[in-house]
Amino acid sequence: MCKMVVPLLLFTFTAALSAAEKKPPIEEASNDQLDITATLLDQNQIHQALGDGLDPDILVVRITARPVSDKPVRLNRDDFLLVSDKDGQRSEPFAPGQIAGSESIAMSPVGQGGFKHNRPTMGGVVGIGGGGLGSSPGTNTIPELKGEVNHEDKPNPLLDTLKAKELPEKEITETASGLLYFQSVGKAKPKDLELRYKGASGRLAVRFRP
Repeated sequence: MCKMVVPLLLFTFTAALSAAEKKPPIEEASNDQLDITATLLDQNQIHQALGDGLDPDILVVRITARPVSDKPVRLNRDDFLLVSDKDGQRSEPFAPGQIAGSESIAMSPVGQGGFKHNRPTMGGVVGIGGGGLGSSPGTNTIPELKGEVNHEDKPNPLLDTLKAKELPEKEITETASGLLYFQSVGKAKPKDLELRYKGASGRLAVRFRP
């Protein structure tokens, strides 16, 4: 009896471990309505696509969306979410105006140093389990933030480029592609990131190549 129980327990443990380690496919996922391909750009690719001027804590993802059926698909940037396995950061895409608009909001902890972002944080990064921007993983302390609006008199040429290259927000009946802009606090590695789609065409998720 004991000889039978041990292999059975080992099989159950192995199956549970395999299920826990199962992750979404690399760079491409599809359902019966939509196929999505996602590529995380490196710094050289970002420079080629957008030129100079983008902050290094902005991650750029190239999205290609293709309707699988004859049914039109509506694309919205808010349908996407970038999640980090490493520290639980969850980042919604920024609109181009939030990155390079004529007005930006500088957010910094009150009475603390080292954390400052020259963009609005609405739709930005949110920590899982109570850890927010600027807090270390595993803690439940969220720093008190203050915001200061910075007015720029001169138009930022980067804004037009970001708008032109952004994933279009529209109803599509054929393949469309473009960029989405996410914020990451700290150095993010592709292997730790997962892009999730949750929209009218269902749910999809992809990982990135290390």
